[in-house]
Amino acid sequence: MVEHLRPGAHAKGARVCLFDFDGTISLIRSGWMDVMVPMMVETLLDLKTGESEADLRTVVEGFVWRLTGKQTMYQMIAFADEIAKRGGTPLDPLEYKKQYLELLHARIHHRLEELRQQRVSPEKYLVPGARALVEALRERGLRLYLASGTDQQYMREEAELLDMARYFDGRVYGALDDYKAFSKKILIRQLIANSEFDGAEFLGFGDGYVEIENIKEVGGVAVGVATAEPECRTVDEWKRQRLAGVGADFIIPNFLCRDELLHALFPNGQ
Repeated sequence: MVEHLRPGAHAKGARVCLFDFDGTISLIRSGWMDVMVPMMVETLLDLKTGESEADLRTVVEGFVWRLTGKQTMYQMIAFADEIAKRGGTPLDPLEYKKQYLELLHARIHHRLEELRQQRVSPEKYLVPGARALVEALRERGLRLYLASGTDQQYMREEAELLDMARYFDGRVYGALDDYKAFSKKILIRQLIANSEFDGAEFLGFGDGYVEIENIKEVGGVAVGVATAEPECRTVDEWKRQRLAGVGADFIIPNFLCRDELLHALFPNGQ
């Protein structure tokens, strides 16, 4: 189940581990692209540029995927730019973000209520095997960070509802109103600048372009979680190609391959 894209890659020297949240740990927001992309395509179609719906979908999916893992605002800024390119007058990107979040909330509200009322186990909305893998890395002594492009107030609540926040000892970070003030890249650079860790001591897990690229930029080891949501039993080939393209060292469909993955990351038990 573990695909080795770079033979010889390992994380024997890792001291810190950065996890993306949505799609890597949490499935609460599974299907978010099915909300965001149609919203954007519909608006671009209304500009009547002569482009087909399929052509516009390709454009939108391209920049949405490229920015996945960054704060949602960046996708909305790119969306506003596409409107302007086509002669339209875009709203403030924050307005598009509000529209998107309202649509997304309508889709996931019942999931949050199930968890808040404890009518389902948190495991229902976790990528399979995520808890055991996080526990194993914590037991190895790695310092764990959880970071997301989702607004911090929401992702922290969702991490609590999934009973995952406790593994990170308060190191849970999401998007801020000042979207330039925090990113996964900023977090990594701060940890290196503070001399807490060297870049090669980073291990990262993510299902998006951004976190994989950020980890590889500093010389860390990156595991691409290319899971086909919502079942999360097989590799999504579309995700796999993009994660491999930005340097993922390993590709997995979920964390049920924990023992195999740990052996690959820490050969000979090191």
